[in-house]
Amino acid sequence: MKSPLTSLLFSFLVTVCFGQAEFFNKLSESAISLTNQKVIYDPKYYTIKYPNGDVPSDRGVCTDVVIRAYRNLGIDLQKEVHEDMKNNFSAYPKNWGLKTTDKNIDHRRVPNLMKFFERRNTKLSITDNSVDYKPGDLVCWNLGGAITHIGIVVDIKSNDGKRNLIVHNIGGGQVLADCLFEYKIIGHYRYSK
Repeated sequence: MKSPLTSLLFSFLVTVCFGQAEFFNKLSESAISLTNQKVIYDPKYYTIKYPNGDVPSDRGVCTDVVIRAYRNLGIDLQKEVHEDMKNNFSAYPKNWGLKTTDKNIDHRRVPNLMKFFERRNTKLSITDNSVDYKPGDLVCWNLGGAITHIGIVVDIKSNDGKRNLIVHNIGGGQVLADCLFEYKIIGHYRYSK
């Protein structure tokens, strides 16, 4: 016979697991919806409002796909990254020679997002097994040299049914692509607030 505490704990775990699965499914849907918007790849520095700032809606880079997908679910990565960087600046990469935070751009840099997700204990294993990459996961790649990239795994499969597709912007706007293993994976995360 189960104790009331065991039953309560089991019920709590089931609720949390289903809630998390629902969140990541919504993140996948949010990312897919972004592919309906025409966006020109534009890495230009913009001064944006804070919090909930965004570059012009018809502009963006790979990080803006992630930022917009989360923002559709009420999570402001601009604010979250800025606050964490402000309190833990020394933990973040110094790739750009910054001496302090910049709420206009910090959240739009892949290495900063990687560090933020890592600091939130959301880092997952990097494997060559496609089943390890679930809808709602974030994947980061090295495109060569110091060029990094990020995208969101979604719940649409490749034509051969072996991989989930990615929503990203690598130069052609916010698109859906079969590119999970096209580049060297350097980060794999599953983040919810």
